[in-house]
Amino acid sequence: MSQQANIAATQRLGEAVNSGNLEILREVFAPTVIDRDPAPDQEPGPAGFIHFFTGFRAAFPDLSISVEQLVADDDNVAIAYTVTGTHQGDFLGIPATGRPIKARGVQIARFENGQIVERWGSSDQLGILQQLGANPLNP
Repeated sequence: MSQQANIAATQRLGEAVNSGNLEILREVFAPTVIDRDPAPDQEPGPAGFIHFFTGFRAAFPDLSISVEQLVADDDNVAIAYTVTGTHQGDFLGIPATGRPIKARGVQIARFENGQIVERWGSSDQLGILQQLGANPLNP
Protein backbone atom coordinates (compact mmCIF):
# COMPACT_ATOMS: atom_id res chain seq x y z
CA MET A 1 0.00 0.00 0.00
CA SER A 2 1.02 3.58 -0.35
CA GLN A 3 2.37 6.01 2.16
CA GLN A 4 -0.92 7.92 1.91
CA ALA A 5 -2.94 4.77 2.70
CA ASN A 6 -0.82 4.19 5.80
CA ILE A 7 -1.32 7.79 6.92
CA ALA A 8 -5.07 7.41 6.35
CA ALA A 9 -5.08 4.25 8.53
CA THR A 10 -3.23 6.18 11.25
CA GLN A 11 -5.86 8.91 11.06
CA ARG A 12 -8.63 6.27 11.35
CA LEU A 13 -6.91 4.95 14.47
CA GLY A 14 -7.08 8.41 16.07
CA GLU A 15 -10.69 8.91 14.98
CA ALA A 16 -11.67 5.53 16.44
CA VAL A 17 -10.09 6.31 19.80
CA ASN A 18 -11.52 9.84 19.94
CA SER A 19 -15.03 8.75 18.98
CA GLY A 20 -15.10 5.53 21.00
CA ASN A 21 -15.94 3.53 17.85
CA LEU A 22 -13.20 1.05 18.70
CA GLU A 23 -14.33 -1.76 16.39
CA ILE A 24 -12.59 0.22 13.64
CA LEU A 25 -9.33 -0.94 15.24
CA ARG A 26 -10.00 -4.41 13.78
CA GLU A 27 -9.51 -2.81 10.35
CA VAL A 28 -6.48 -0.70 11.33
CA PHE A 29 -4.48 -3.42 13.09
CA ALA A 30 -3.58 -6.69 11.35
CA PRO A 31 -4.87 -9.80 13.17
CA THR A 32 -1.27 -10.74 13.99
CA VAL A 33 -0.10 -7.25 15.04
CA ILE A 34 2.83 -7.20 17.46
CA ASP A 35 2.78 -4.49 20.13
CA ARG A 36 6.34 -3.82 21.29
CA ASP A 37 5.06 -1.75 24.25
CA PRO A 38 1.87 -3.45 25.43
CA ALA A 39 -0.12 -2.25 28.42
CA PRO A 40 -0.11 -4.49 31.49
CA ASP A 41 -2.31 -7.55 30.83
CA GLN A 42 -2.96 -6.45 27.23
CA GLU A 43 -3.95 -9.45 25.12
CA PRO A 44 -2.51 -9.86 21.62
CA GLY A 45 -3.99 -8.61 18.37
CA PRO A 46 -6.60 -5.93 17.72
CA ALA A 47 -8.67 -7.17 20.68
CA GLY A 48 -5.87 -6.09 23.00
CA PHE A 49 -5.98 -2.54 21.68
CA ILE A 50 -9.78 -2.47 21.88
CA HIS A 51 -9.67 -3.66 25.50
CA PHE A 52 -6.99 -1.09 26.43
CA PHE A 53 -8.78 1.86 24.82
CA THR A 54 -12.14 0.76 26.25
CA GLY A 55 -10.64 1.01 29.73
CA PHE A 56 -8.82 4.26 28.97
CA ARG A 57 -12.03 5.82 27.64
CA ALA A 58 -13.97 4.58 30.70
CA ALA A 59 -11.47 6.40 32.93
CA PHE A 60 -11.40 9.48 30.66
CA PRO A 61 -14.73 9.64 28.75
CA ASP A 62 -13.72 12.89 27.01
CA LEU A 63 -10.40 11.36 25.91
CA SER A 64 -8.86 13.14 22.96
CA ILE A 65 -5.72 12.27 21.07
CA SER A 66 -4.30 14.91 18.77
CA VAL A 67 -1.34 14.39 16.45
CA GLU A 68 1.30 17.09 16.81
CA GLN A 69 3.83 15.71 14.31
CA LEU A 70 3.68 12.96 11.69
CA VAL A 71 6.55 11.50 9.65
CA ALA A 72 6.08 8.68 7.15
CA ASP A 73 7.99 6.56 4.67
CA ASP A 74 6.65 3.75 2.49
CA ASP A 75 6.27 1.25 5.37
CA ASN A 76 6.20 3.28 8.61
CA VAL A 77 4.27 6.13 10.18
CA ALA A 78 5.62 7.88 13.27
CA ILE A 79 3.51 10.29 15.29
CA ALA A 80 4.07 12.51 18.29
CA TYR A 81 0.74 13.08 20.00
CA THR A 82 -0.94 14.73 22.96
CA VAL A 83 -3.60 13.00 25.06
CA THR A 84 -6.10 15.04 27.08
CA GLY A 85 -9.08 14.08 29.16
CA THR A 86 -10.87 14.38 32.49
CA HIS A 87 -10.49 11.60 35.05
CA GLN A 88 -14.06 10.32 35.55
CA GLY A 89 -13.44 6.62 36.27
CA ASP A 90 -10.92 4.18 37.71
CA PHE A 91 -7.46 4.42 36.15
CA LEU A 92 -4.73 2.02 37.24
CA GLY A 93 -6.48 1.62 40.59
CA ILE A 94 -7.00 5.35 41.12
CA PRO A 95 -10.68 6.27 41.59
CA ALA A 96 -12.08 9.25 39.65
CA THR A 97 -10.63 12.58 40.73
CA GLY A 98 -12.30 14.90 38.23
CA ARG A 99 -8.85 16.23 37.35
CA PRO A 100 -7.80 17.02 33.78
CA ILE A 101 -4.77 15.35 32.25
CA LYS A 102 -2.48 16.26 29.40
CA ALA A 103 0.35 13.95 28.34
CA ARG A 104 2.61 13.45 25.37
CA GLY A 105 3.50 10.25 23.59
CA VAL A 106 5.18 8.81 20.52
CA GLN A 107 4.15 5.88 18.32
CA ILE A 108 5.89 4.24 15.40
CA ALA A 109 3.84 1.82 13.34
CA ARG A 110 5.02 -0.51 10.60
CA PHE A 111 2.46 -1.29 7.90
CA GLU A 112 1.78 -4.10 5.48
CA ASN A 113 -1.20 -4.01 3.13
CA GLY A 114 -2.58 -0.87 4.80
CA GLN A 115 -2.67 -2.36 8.31
CA ILE A 116 -0.40 -1.94 11.31
CA VAL A 117 1.62 -5.13 11.76
CA GLU A 118 4.06 -3.86 14.38
CA ARG A 119 3.82 -0.97 16.84
CA TRP A 120 6.28 0.73 19.18
CA GLY A 121 5.16 3.43 21.54
CA SER A 122 5.81 5.40 24.64
CA SER A 123 3.54 7.64 26.67
CA ASP A 124 3.93 9.64 29.86
CA GLN A 125 2.04 7.37 32.28
CA LEU A 126 4.06 8.72 35.22
CA GLY A 127 3.01 12.24 34.25
CA ILE A 128 -0.63 11.17 34.10
CA LEU A 129 -0.42 9.56 37.54
CA GLN A 130 1.18 12.70 38.99
CA GLN A 131 -1.53 14.89 37.44
CA LEU A 132 -4.10 12.68 39.18
CA GLY A 133 -2.39 13.28 42.53
CA ALA A 134 -0.71 9.88 42.76
CA ASN A 135 2.98 9.68 43.54
CA PRO A 136 4.09 6.20 42.50
CA LEU A 137 7.69 7.09 43.36
CA ASN A 138 6.77 7.73 47.01
CA PRO A 139 3.76 5.54 47.93
